[in-house]
Amino acid sequence: MNLKKSIWIIVVILLIDQISKIYIKTNFKLYESIEVFSWFQILFIENEGMAWGAKIPGDYGKIILTVFRLFAIVGIGWWLWDSTRKKAPKILLVAISLIFAGAMGNIIDSVFYGVIFNDSLGQVATAFSESGGYAPLLKGKVVDMLYFPIYDDILPSWIPIWGGERFVFFEPVFNIADTAISTGFGILLVFHKKAFPKKEKTS
Repeated sequence: MNLKKSIWIIVVILLIDQISKIYIKTNFKLYESIEVFSWFQILFIENEGMAWGAKIPGDYGKIILTVFRLFAIVGIGWWLWDSTRKKAPKILLVAISLIFAGAMGNIIDSVFYGVIFNDSLGQVATAFSESGGYAPLLKGKVVDMLYFPIYDDILPSWIPIWGGERFVFFEPVFNIADTAISTGFGILLVFHKKAFPKKEKTS
């Protein structure tokens, strides 16, 4: 697998990711949802920080996170280029391409969305409005919309500690970029031996 094919994977994922995010951002109010199935909803939220909603505190926390992501994407890009140059296994190149595309997709939100779009709270956002964007450059929020509440009910009272409480599985809301990153890392974990074959020792 050559670099050109890796770039095609990245471009396709980025297009799907950004088209879905822009559609949600310009057609949904924040926290608005549509039930597709009982176990799957389109739910528009915005993530200010890292995975699982974690944040770096302070006025510059968001900028620090975005700058870190920019450095990370450079490192992943170099990893992809170097792996291609060394003719690494196809499965490794696919995994790196997925991780790169996902990271890039969320970086676009963090860097540009605050400048491009106005706020979504209580209204459907518009691009390049006269009132300006909702945040400065590097301080945008990541658009999430995929929600799979496979189980959403009150737990039986006989369960220790959590019995009688509401429990949701799977609770996180994510996007196409997150899916690409998770899939890439999943491939590396499951197919680790194929992705990183041991070199035969020469006597």
